[in-house]
This record gives sequence, C-alpha cells and structure tokens, in this order.
Amino acid sequence: MPRRFYEKVQALHQDSKASVDNPLVAFSLIKRLHSDWPNVIYSDEATENTQALQAAFKEVEEELPGAEDLAGAAQALLRLQDVYGLSVKGLANGVFQRVAYDTGDYYHSIPWLEEAASLFRLSYGSWNPEDRSSLEDALDHLAFSYFMAGNVSHALSLSREFLHYDPSNQRVVRNVAKYKKLLEMGKVVSTEPLRRPNSTRLRNRDAYEELCQRPGGQQALEHLPHLSCSYETNGSPYLLLQPVKKEVVQLQPYVALYHDFVSDAEAETIKGLAGPWLQRSVVASGEKQQKAEYRISKSAWLKDTAHPVVQGLERRGAALTGLDLRPPYAEYLQVVNYGLGGHYEPHFDHATSRKSPLYRMKSGNRIATLMIYLSKVEAGGSTAFIHANFSVPVVKNAALFWWNLRRNGDGDGDTLHAGCPVLAGDKWVANKWIHEHGQEFRRPCSTDPQD
Repeated sequence: MPRRFYEKVQALHQDSKASVDNPLVAFSLIKRLHSDWPNVIYSDEATENTQALQAAFKEVEEELPGAEDLAGAAQALLRLQDVYGLSVKGLANGVFQRVAYDTGDYYHSIPWLEEAASLFRLSYGSWNPEDRSSLEDALDHLAFSYFMAGNVSHALSLSREFLHYDPSNQRVVRNVAKYKKLLEMGKVVSTEPLRRPNSTRLRNRDAYEELCQRPGGQQALEHLPHLSCSYETNGSPYLLLQPVKKEVVQLQPYVALYHDFVSDAEAETIKGLAGPWLQRSVVASGEKQQKAEYRISKSAWLKDTAHPVVQGLERRGAALTGLDLRPPYAEYLQVVNYGLGGHYEPHFDHATSRKSPLYRMKSGNRIATLMIYLSKVEAGGSTAFIHANFSVPVVKNAALFWWNLRRNGDGDGDTLHAGCPVLAGDKWVANKWIHEHGQEFRRPCSTDPQD
C-alpha cells in the first residue's frame, strides 16, 4: 500500500477514541464517515486494493451518516453557538464549517471561515498538500461572504491573498477586478452590523436562551419560600414502604421533581427496548404530523406490555400522581433521544387547536405530563419554562411532573416549555402524557370556574 494512501487512512482514524460527548468531535466523526472515507476509498492511491476496499465499504455504506446527518450536525453546532453564546474560537479546532455559507447565513459563516483561515495561516510551513487548497477554499468563501455582507474592501484583500497562493485562478482574478471597480465607484464598507437570522417561529428566543444558559436554572431559594421537599406516598399503599422523594420546583405552574423515580437498571432497560425503534421525532402540524427543525431528536413508543419495567413505571407514575396512566387514558411511553445539539424549541404539550391529532384519540386533551430523565447530560439539555421564568436541569433517574390544563379544562399558558440543546453528551427521556378522560374523579373540577 503506498505510503501516501496509508497516511490518508491513518488520518481518518485520528481522534477515533475521543469522546463523542464533545460536539465538535461528534461533528468531525460524522464528516469523516460521510465525506472523507468515500474520497479515500475511491482515490487513485487505493488502486492496488480497489476491489477489496470498495466491497468492504459497500457493506457498511448504508449505515454511515448521510448528507442530511452531516448538515444536521453542522446546524447543531451553529445552534449551540447561538443558544449558549459560545465563541467560534472556543468551538473551532480546524473544522471548516460551510453549512452557514451554503444557506446564505453570513452572520455565522464569516466567524467560522475566519477561524478556519486563521488556523491554516498559523500552520504555514508545515502544510500537507491538501492544506493549501483548504486555505484557498476558506479564503474564497470568506471573500464572497464579506462581499455579500457589504464589505467590498475586505473581500478584495482576501481575494488578493488567495491569488498569492494560486495566481492562475481566473475566476478570482475577475473578482478582484470587480471589487476594485466597485470601490472606485464609491462602494463603501457597509455600516450595518450583520444580523443574526431570525426564526419566524421562535418568538421567545431571548428568554429561551437566557434560561438555557442560567446556572442551576432556578432563582435564589430565599426568593422562593413556598417551595418544599418531602417524602411522598400520595396516600397510595404502593408507596407506603418506599416513599418518593418529592421536590416542588414551582407553584405556578405546578411543577414537581420526583428524585430516584427509576433505577439505573430500569433506565438502561427502557433505553435498550427503545433503541432499535428510534426514528426522527415529528410534531403536530394542523391535522398532520411532520418533521421540523425546531424539534431535533429521535423517539420510539413502548406499550405497557413491552416489558415488566414499562408496566412498573406506569404503576409507579399512577401512584405518585393519583391519575390513571393506562391506555386509552394516557398515551404509550414515548422514549426520546437527544444527540448532538438535540433540542425542542418552546411548545405546549397540550393541544391548542381542535384540529390537533391529539383529539383523534377521543380521550380529551393532555391534562398532565410525566417526563423521566433516563440519563445524565454533561452540559445543556435543561427543561426551560419560558413564561414562568425558570428551568430544570437534567437530573438522572428523576421524573418531572406538571399540569398542562387548569381544572376548568383550559390550557395553562405558563406551561410553555422547551428542551434546551444538548451541549455535551446525549439526553434520554421518557414521556408519559396523561389525558382528560378517565381523570374526572381523580382531579375534579373546582367550584371556581376560573381555576
């Protein structure tokens, strides 16, 4: 095997043992598997081993990340950059990020490309043959990004730097002439700062991001004197010998955290049962369900008959909430995995329109949510309640409970919540959504019609 080919293969194995909890390592791995490996397998250097290499590659090709996975991973990095206010210099480690550029998002592409070009300049003198072309690529895209942002002078400077490495590139020569002509005509640097692309859906972006960044997620305890912790039986014989550790997180909306709701073994069993069935999560859109960029995760549904552990969770949840968690009065257990940058922007669990698919179940709206944290998360992943101005960090094996509807059946606007992006690690949760019908005598109406 030629030495050059060997070096390419060896380079693709670098950092293979590094923890993919790091989002940048995860992105680099996806990029290598999707983009770099095929280039090596079908390269000229591989001619001596073409048949064996290509046959082995085709065996695993379907399991490798696709273009959608690579684009999603890159968008996840941009999401983490925004939500957690991360610097590009702190994130970048030689990764050339083009997704923002390809979508015309120069607000994000310029700092990424600047960092990429800077890293290549710093390594000048120890370049591989591919490094020069990578720097040229970065300079080319960076120049165009600055041009589109209105900074013609800097676009000209970067294009001239490009020609220093490749003076024969006629397209860049023409760009230089165009930029010089624009400057001679009085085209000045734009004074308008680059604006971050606005999400038409995310109207509570500032509050959402502040809550995701807030350490601990909650206000100082001295300002919340009515909150409490207790051992809870809820009057159930099932919990008499082993009460649940209950922490009241918020009174309006009422949110409680039940610590050690599941054991490590139960959490691993649930994850193992759901793993083979995980698919991209969908959201309700009118009368349909579809994929959406504001919810990035994979999910699967487990019936109570899937395993005794699932039945045990249902009985335990019924005991501590006092509600009927059996279908059709509650939905099957939904297991969700949030990977690199996985998130769910602000939303309600209950239906806000009669056209929602929830009403096809003929069991009423979602009266309450029981969300079980099946894993720890190294960073990020909090559950943020936007209007109520607090968030709950991920507590492994705990269950978070809240009422979605008031006693009169109206939706509680204060339950608008979000799953903050996973910054490091991955997040597993199991959701049990409980419906109105079957709970009439377990949570009766109030004498106050406004309650």
